[in-house]
Amino acid sequence: MIKLVLATHNEKKRKEMEALLAHLPFEVESLAAYPAVGEIVEDGETFQENAAIKAQTVARLTGQLALADDSGLVVEALDGAPGIYSARYAGFAHDDAANNKKLLADLADTPNDKRQAHFVCVLALALPDQSPIFVEGRLDGVILRSPAGANGFGYDPLFLVPEAMKTLAEMGPAEKNTISHRARACAKAVPILQTFAQTGHLAQEG
Repeated sequence: MIKLVLATHNEKKRKEMEALLAHLPFEVESLAAYPAVGEIVEDGETFQENAAIKAQTVARLTGQLALADDSGLVVEALDGAPGIYSARYAGFAHDDAANNKKLLADLADTPNDKRQAHFVCVLALALPDQSPIFVEGRLDGVILRSPAGANGFGYDPLFLVPEAMKTLAEMGPAEKNTISHRARACAKAVPILQTFAQTGHLAQEG
């Protein structure tokens, strides 16, 4: 098995990514296995810049192939917020309840037909001696006025997927992993990882 280190301490993200890549010969680890890496400062101005910072840092410090996921919620009525600040929208990193509460408050006066949003996921794959390769996935939806569902994490309880008529939090992991922004980005990363497993080289497909 080839080690693939995710640039996250989030165990839910690790499990989600492990499921998405289960058919590939990779052992998916999180930074929980590499405590010496510490906290990575994400000071980029775009999803791609932050993904690159994380992937390159983790690859350099672990000596392994690294995969960084920078993702977030983009709400049109809020001029693209929370965007790259999705995880710390309310001021505290990874406080899902606080972030959801702030989002609902900020959209309180926004009519139902103006609550369109989309999730973006940019994945960066990097080796210690190589610049990152990027793929991107997107999922369109609508922000509800109250949460629904107990699965998932982040903004999933507020994000309605119109074609499914349910939120991401109302979906089981298998269903979510067929349509999520992360799943769509992963689908684009799979051929790159397959080639790496076969050749040891990291190269953009196409």
